[in-house]
Order: sequence, then C-alpha cells, then structure tokens
Amino acid sequence: MDRTRIGLLSALVLINILFVFGWIRAVRRHRLTGRPTWSDAVIGFVTDLLDTLGIGSFAPTTALFKLRGRPADELIPGTLNVGHNVTAFLEGFLMIGSIAVDPTLLACMIGTATIGAWLGAGVVSRLPRRKIQLFMGVALLVAAVFFLMRNLDEVFHLSVFPPNGTALALHGWKFVFAVGINFVLGALMCIGIGNYAPTVIILSLLGMNTLAAFPIMMGSDGLVQPVASLRFFRSGRFAHGPSLGLGLGGVFGVLVAFYILKGLSVTAMRWLVIVIVAYAALSMLRSARLQRSAEVEAGGAAT
Repeated sequence: MDRTRIGLLSALVLINILFVFGWIRAVRRHRLTGRPTWSDAVIGFVTDLLDTLGIGSFAPTTALFKLRGRPADELIPGTLNVGHNVTAFLEGFLMIGSIAVDPTLLACMIGTATIGAWLGAGVVSRLPRRKIQLFMGVALLVAAVFFLMRNLDEVFHLSVFPPNGTALALHGWKFVFAVGINFVLGALMCIGIGNYAPTVIILSLLGMNTLAAFPIMMGSDGLVQPVASLRFFRSGRFAHGPSLGLGLGGVFGVLVAFYILKGLSVTAMRWLVIVIVAYAALSMLRSARLQRSAEVEAGGAAT
C-alpha cells in the first residue's frame, strides 16, 4: 500500500478518535439525555443496509424521521452525520485500500470534501428551523430525482446516467474540476444530500471507471462525517439517542447487506425509497411553509 493511502487511513482513524471524545464532551457540555429506541436502531439497520447496497442512507433516514415525527427538523442534519458515522468509518477504511484509483486524486478529493464539510456544518448548525426545512426538502427532492434516474437507466436502458469509463486517474482541468466539485458535495452532505450518485455521475462524465467512485465517496464520508459532527457537537444541534440508535443498528445493517442480501433486487427497493423520500420532501417543504405562516402571524400579533 502506498504512502498516500496509509496517510489517509491514519487520518481516518485519528479523526474518528476525536469524534468519540467530541461526542462524550458534547453530552457533558450540553447535558444531553435520551436513550436509543428500537425504532432508532431499526431505522439505522434499514438505511445502512440500503447504503451498503448502493442506495444511500441520508435521504431514507430523513424520510423515516419525518414520517415518524422526530427528532425535530433542525436536529436532523446533525443526527445524520453523527449517527451514520460508524458505518462511514467502516466502509471508508475498507474501500480506500481496495481499488487502485490514483492516490493523488483520492487524497485531494477527500481533503476538499472534508474542508467543505467543516465549513458547511458550521453554517447549518446556526441556521433557523425554517431554512433547514427548506434546504432538506430540496435535498430530498434532489435525492428522489437521482434515484429515479438510476432506475430509469437500469429498467428501460435510457442511458440517463453517463456510460462507464475506464480511467482511474484525472489530469489537467478535469482533476481541478473533480476536486472542486467534491468540496461542494462535502458541504452539501451537511444538509442531507448524499454524495454517491453525484460522484458517480461526475466521474463518469469525466471518463473515469464507476468503481473509482467507491473509495472516493466512502473515503470522503469517513472523514466528512466526523469532521462535520465536531461542528454539530459544538452547537449541540443533534439528537443524542437517535444518533446512538442509528450507529448500533447500522453496523448490523452493513453486515447483513454484505453477507446475506447481495442478490436482492436493488432496483425494486429503490422504487419504494423514491416514494417514501418524495413524500418526506413534500412534508418537509409543507412544514417550512407552515413555519413561515406562524412567524408572519406572530409578527402581526406583536405589532
């Protein structure tokens, strides 16, 4: 294994050690209480199972949280990053060294995504409730569109997704473009937009092999989520109990998906996810509209 990958794996381990201490400190600092429930663990199990099968975990988790009615909307971005970090660490650790993508590209894309997450989480952790609802509603709609594009491509062979390339490295303007885009994707993860589908599309358009997306995406997640979580720990804008539940259930979801459910029809499951995510997106946007109406009425009453 080359030095770049060894350095990335070392950084992955170190930042996740800081993640653990940061969580413990946040619990004490903000006096966070609450235990994970069975429903938290089941949501973690199901969504990380879907993530391992290539569907993603952020959008389905947000949808299930919204359908269940908790945690509060403004706590969902932090809960996603904190709760799914355990599985992100496992996937990142395994994938960084498994596919021979160019180490310089890998390191730069993961690095810029991490910087984007740090800056993005700092903004999201201070946003008011209504803006978070609006951002997450749009994020869910974007995720539903990506899922739909993938299914149309697989079922009807419409070539919605770009064809698979062969390259495992990028050079010149393509290198700069990919690295810059991953900075944006790292920031967007803080409001609930998963990075798998965008990464696959962008790298395929640039002529890369689709397999190259896996170490880049999972390596980014492995560093992006704990870095973003450190910001959410500082503000206390995450749900402690549900985050624990997602982590506990998610580990089993990854193991079951990897060892037992490899042969399942991912396309069929994705259709169900599209319906759930689209409903949750409309529900989130409706909540934002009601929140706006309540603020206007409160302002009118005050005058």
